[in-house]
This record gives sequence, C-alpha cells and structure tokens, in this order.
Amino acid sequence: MAHAQATHAGADRAAFYERIDPLHLAPLWESFGALITPEPRSPCVPCHWSYRAVRPHLLESGAIISAREAERRVLMLENPALRGSASATHSLYAGLQLVLPDEIAPCHRHAQSALRLVIEGHGGYTAVEGERAYMEPGDFIITGPWSWHDHGNPSAAPVVWLDGLDIPIVRFFDASFVERYPEEAQPETRPAGSSNARYGAGLLPVGFRNETPHSPLFHYPYARSREALETLRRERDWEPHHGLRLAFANPATGGAPLPTISAFLSLLPAGFVTAPYRSTDGTVLLVVEGEGESQIGGQTFAWEPGDTLVVPSWHAAVHRPRGDAVLFSFSDRVVQEKLGLWRERKE
Repeated sequence: MAHAQATHAGADRAAFYERIDPLHLAPLWESFGALITPEPRSPCVPCHWSYRAVRPHLLESGAIISAREAERRVLMLENPALRGSASATHSLYAGLQLVLPDEIAPCHRHAQSALRLVIEGHGGYTAVEGERAYMEPGDFIITGPWSWHDHGNPSAAPVVWLDGLDIPIVRFFDASFVERYPEEAQPETRPAGSSNARYGAGLLPVGFRNETPHSPLFHYPYARSREALETLRRERDWEPHHGLRLAFANPATGGAPLPTISAFLSLLPAGFVTAPYRSTDGTVLLVVEGEGESQIGGQTFAWEPGDTLVVPSWHAAVHRPRGDAVLFSFSDRVVQEKLGLWRERKE
C-alpha cells in the first residue's frame, strides 16, 4: 500500500513539474539540499602549476603574438574543474603575463580590480594613473577599478608576473566595462616613487581624502615587505596555522588594498609545519622563495619558487617548507567579510 501511494505521489509530482516548466518555474524542495548545504561545497579542486613547466610555453607565446596585438599576453591559470571559465577559484582569476624587451602592453582601464606579483625580471614597469612603478621580483602592485594602466619593459630580459583579478565576481554581477586609452602609453604626470612618498612612509598629504575604493598606494616593494618579515621573525611569535603572516593594507583605511581582493605575505621558517587550516575564501598561492610541499584537501603538491597553487574554499591546507619559505596569497576574503560570510576553522 505504501509503495503504491509513493508511486502515485511521484507520478503526480512529475506531472506537476511538467506543467509548470513552460512558465519557467521549478520546485525548490527538489534542490534545497544542494543549494543550502551544511558546509561549503566548492566546484573548484586543489591544483598546482609548476613555473618550471609553464615558463617555456609562456616564452613561446612571445613568438606567437605581440603584447600590442594581444593587449595582455597572458596564459590563464584555469582551475581543472572550471575549464573555459577563466577562473582559478570560483570568484577569482589568475594568469601569468609576459612582457618582452622594448614592448608595451597598451593602456586601458576597466571595472575589474587587478594585482600583480612579480616573478621574474628587473626594470619592467606598470604605469598607473600617470606614475610608473619599476618592477623587481616579489613586488606587489595593484591597479584599482577604473584606473588607467599600461605595462612596459625597457630592460634587456623578459619580465613575468602573476596577475590576479576579480573577473568572475564582476562577471557574476554583469558589471564589466573597459575603455582603451587613445595612445599606446599614458603620459607620465608624476615621477616614479611619488605614490610611496605620499602614502607609503607612514605619512599622508595634509587634507588627503581617499575617494577611491582602493588603496592610493599602488606599489609595495618586496625589499620593504621582506625586511618587515625578517625583523618580525626575531620575535619568534609564529601563528601555528600561518607562520608569520602579514596582510597588504590600504594605508588610508587599514583595510584590504582592493575592494574585492585581500592579499597576504607569509614567512614559514625552516622546520615549521602549519597546523591544518580551512576558510571560506578560496585562495591563490604563489611561492616567492623556498621549496616545500602542501597538503590541500588530501592531495600533496611539491613546490618551488614561481609555482602557483589553489586552495579551494573550505579545503584543509597544511604547508611544509624544506627551508625558509615566503608565500604570497590572494583571495576574496574582503568581500566575504563585508557580506558577513567569511568563516575559518583552525584544526
């Protein structure tokens, strides 16, 4: 009897679903468990890109297309579970950009926020709103939303950096805009270093009001960041899950440098193993210095300088350096915090 009733109810429901489908209606009760889950279920998977393996292909791309023709010559780092979506995590994009000697990547601006972490080369530059920042390995550079920016390389060797953008977030909101500058490069209206003098020395211009959603400081030299890590390591105040971890900050607010992206720099000393840690912000990691391995969601990845890894949302991660290591990372934590969504678990 019960089986017959269940069969009858199932047939009635199927008929009902068929009748409402042309009206573009669907029953929530059939998908409630998949939509509102007990814990995060990211479509991303843990992954790793070896810079040693990727670099020859990146250099080969330089012979296939010019920076001018490509506008941005980048090999995207696509999460294996999200191929075709230009996504490293569910909410963020990552890619490796190449600028060859004497090239200029043309000036444009867009709604998306962007960051760069320099991997290779000396003397290339990013120009933002009329000021050039000359790049050295490890330098962190941001381009706020709707800021004019171009890249150039007057040096004799290739320059490579990791790009991070909020393309998936902007795409989710259907809010993408881009505008090309009428010339290949914008004119220099401020000397190099002006941004750091105004905003990066513990000082602010008198009467300054930050009217942008991003940091007025756009160049964070690695030499300064690395010195801060080295000075603080003397205190040996290691956080069990992160080692010594510092957040890049907007000097005008103390918050994240970009409205949608948080960025961090971590020092893991030789012999240190992080305790298992998980959080809701999917994270992209770049190895700046050192070698080691990471366990992410039960998978183990060996890494060396220049390598990139992804820790998806709510996947437990453990990092084991073989000597001193410095890791750069970025995530959508600032967005989640603003929306009251961010959570972490320290195991």
